[in-house]
Formats: sequence, C-alpha cells, structure tokens
Amino acid sequence: MMISTPRNAATTTTRCCRHEAAAKKSERRRTLTNDESLTKMSFLSSRLPPRRRRRRQTSVASSNNNNNNESRYGACWPGTATPTPEELSLELGNGNVKKISLLGSTGSIGTQTLDIVEEHPDKFECVAFACGRNIELVAKQIEKFQPQMVSVQDGNDVSKLKEILKENGYNGPMPELVDGNDGMCAVAAHKDCEAVVTGIVGCAGLPPTVAAINAKKNICLANKETLIAGGPAIVPLAVKNGVKILPADSEHSA
Repeated sequence: MMISTPRNAATTTTRCCRHEAAAKKSERRRTLTNDESLTKMSFLSSRLPPRRRRRRQTSVASSNNNNNNESRYGACWPGTATPTPEELSLELGNGNVKKISLLGSTGSIGTQTLDIVEEHPDKFECVAFACGRNIELVAKQIEKFQPQMVSVQDGNDVSKLKEILKENGYNGPMPELVDGNDGMCAVAAHKDCEAVVTGIVGCAGLPPTVAAINAKKNICLANKETLIAGGPAIVPLAVKNGVKILPADSEHSA
C-alpha cells in the first residue's frame, strides 16, 4: 500500500489550485461585459509592440465600423449585382432605353461607353457628353449619336467644332454647344439623363459629379479621385440625395 509523501500531496494541491484558477478565469471571460472586454483589450494592446498595436487598433476599429457601413453607405453603394424585382420589371430593351450623359467622351472610358451604346441602341442612348480638345473625334461622335448637348473644354473650340461639322456635311440636329466647367456640369445634370458616366481624369471630375448628384442622377464611377480626394463629401451627398454610385471600371470594382 502506497502512502502519499508530503511532496506528492503538495503537487496534487498545486494542480487542483491551477485547475480551479483556470475555471474561474474561463467563467470570468464568459461573464465580461462589452465595456470590460474593451477595457481589457485596450490594456493588452498597450503592452504590444507599436506595429502589432496599430494592427490591433485597426482591427477593432474595422469591427466597430462594420455595424455602421449599411447606414453610412447603403443608400449610395449597392454592394451587390443582384437585381430587385422592380429592376427586373424595368429590364432594358423593348422600348425601355436608359438615357445617359458621358463625361470624357473622347477618352478610353468614353469611347468604350459609346461602343456599348452603339452596339445596344435599344437599351442605351447618350443624350449629352463632354470632351477635351479632340474636336475632330467629337465631331464624328456628334454625327453618329446626335446628342442634345455637347461641352468642350475650351470655348474657342466651339466655332471650330461648328466648322468641322459643316465641312463634313452634317445635316442632323445641332446639339447645344457649351464649354468649360460650367458646360461639364450642365452635361452632368442634363434634364433627360438618368445616369452619368464619369470618365474624366483627375480632380476635374469632382465638380460635374457633384452637379450630377445634386440633380439626383446615378453615378457610373470611372474617376477614382471622386472617392479618393472627395469621398468624405461625395458619399454623404449621395446618401442625402438617394443617388447610387456604381463602379464602371476595374479599379473601382475592386
């Protein structure tokens, strides 16, 4: 028959104490309130190295903000490509044509947008567009798409554009010709358009985007500066006006 030595008894007692302490700690974790948990996390974060501390703070902030994303961005950033029953009932084609305004018609985004409009005339119509200094190209676009309004960057190009159209024998309806920043804003807020494709490079795209949002036009975003430089102002304005911001280029979709 084995008799426990004082050493064995002390070891057994130590183990029991450890198990009891671990059980109390586990119970304490389960009963922590949110405020106590945040206090404990803050204390633990303060003991981390600076780099890991920043990661922890970013993670906590992101977790706290996730609950507010829907209320902050839900009104302007759909977040899904699944159409609603109302949108399905308004499917493009068969007489239902979406009218758009195009900012930057002679650039890469603009020419690709007009390619789509040309390929699907039963679904899209470009009622207004703004361009830079490529007057020869915009004259060809006017002949093909016959918009109601065209804005050029330089006011001196208005007369040149009229001359080119005359030389080309254009007999279609003459669009309203405007120029400068005010012209771009007029194109963006055109009364007949439903959505605006923002294909202008740089911060020059901010003023017409604001004009479009104030006119309650949905934004097909292909100008990243709109969110990078103007996001804190653009997003609340879109939410206020019930405007959707839809990514129209690879960077914005990412």
